[in-house]
Amino acid sequence: MSDSPKRPRIVRNDYRALHPPQGETWKPSLAVSVVIPAYGAQEKLDLTLAALAAQTYPAELTEVVVVDDNSAPPLRLPELRPEHTRLVTTTPDSWGSAHGVNTGVAHADGQVVLRLDSDMVAYRDHVEQQMRWHHTADYLAVLGHKRFTAWEPGRLTPEQVHEKVLVGEGEALFAVEHSTSHWIEKVIADTDDLTAHHPTNYRVFIGATGSLHRDFFKTVGGLDTDLRLGSDTEFAYRLAQAGAVFVPETLSSAWHLGMPQMLERQDEGRQQRVPYIAQRVPLHGWRRTAAPRAWRVPLVDMVIEIGDATAAEVDAAVAPVLGGPGGDVRITLVTGQGPAPQDRASILAGDGAQLRLVEELYDAEARVRIASQAPEADPAVPYRLLLPRPVPMRAKGLGRMLHLIERVDAGLVLAELPDGPPARLERTAAFARARHITGGTGLDQVVAGIWGATTFEGLVAPEPEGTVFNPPPADIARRFARKYFDARQRARLRALLKR
Repeated sequence: MSDSPKRPRIVRNDYRALHPPQGETWKPSLAVSVVIPAYGAQEKLDLTLAALAAQTYPAELTEVVVVDDNSAPPLRLPELRPEHTRLVTTTPDSWGSAHGVNTGVAHADGQVVLRLDSDMVAYRDHVEQQMRWHHTADYLAVLGHKRFTAWEPGRLTPEQVHEKVLVGEGEALFAVEHSTSHWIEKVIADTDDLTAHHPTNYRVFIGATGSLHRDFFKTVGGLDTDLRLGSDTEFAYRLAQAGAVFVPETLSSAWHLGMPQMLERQDEGRQQRVPYIAQRVPLHGWRRTAAPRAWRVPLVDMVIEIGDATAAEVDAAVAPVLGGPGGDVRITLVTGQGPAPQDRASILAGDGAQLRLVEELYDAEARVRIASQAPEADPAVPYRLLLPRPVPMRAKGLGRMLHLIERVDAGLVLAELPDGPPARLERTAAFARARHITGGTGLDQVVAGIWGATTFEGLVAPEPEGTVFNPPPADIARRFARKYFDARQRARLRALLKR
């Protein structure tokens, strides 16, 4: 099999179009680095490595990188371990699983990285079942299956674990009826094994066991070491933004030795994680109930080419968005020039007067910035709205456009504007995958094929909001209304005339 990147066109998250190689005659070609972040718990690590020493994936294509997060006493490599196993220690400038994973990947040589926690006992084909998928496409995030079992120190030796796994009886190490499944299993079941796409499918790709191509890991930027809790969720979100396809592989099974701290202290853990994750993950449910405000990562990047528009025209486009239900937004006003001149001659001559008004109008608004050129798309922001010029926006126009793109799960929505090209609402994940597949050509057509495209009406207000209604004389209005309006419209006009 060729080692060249495989980039098939997968529609949304329907990975069923892929056909991973099967059978004992399959000859894998991709090397894998199993990265194990660890802190203490030497006994559990010994069992994890014993199980990995019995894997069916070729030993010559497998390396294991154990990352000691400055344990005291330091961790050691046991005698019973995979042939190509290394132990590295993290630098003292940071700590935590995110730093451990990043350190391990930096030392990894394999084309694929499989993260495995140091308290996991993998079945014999755990690595192989995930690797079969990675031979079909290079932008998959494959999730292994696990069950939590009570941890009894000294109950099993590394030799006993190795022997059971080697003969394919890893499932017999513990009693299934006394084990517990993870909450992600319900998400997987509710989405037809994730093939029914939902923007939050990424939530299942958290810790313990999962794999992806090393180049894809680096493209996304690795885990955020500033997050002590929730770094897995935030990383998975960025994978989704980069166009990843999430694949749950139930045959890639493992035992998790003991209950993780976050499951034992769910309420406390959720309280500690949510504010940090919500700042960085706009699709987090908590964000939808919060009042409009400035966030570290907004839901929408809105880019408006303002050219020589007046301050009033710019405000007619911006104000309804900031104050409306679509206010989870970052707006960039693109001027095509530098800042407005502030010297005496320019001000007295009126040069740059409208631009100065725009700059002053939004000087203290954190959600608005002014730039001479349009910024590159921010890979962390789910949606990007591009306006070729400022147009008077409906108060709920952006919110309804977002509702449409989410309801039909489209990758691109076009909204017709008076005179000129349409406004574009782009789904970042769809365009990121299209660029990954094609290298950047014909993106609209590719997005339409893998994610879908549609149109929207109702972005632009019929007249600029905030104008004063000046009614005509009553007799003229009544004659006009009888000739051109139906009964409902006439009643509306009568109500206006009485104001």
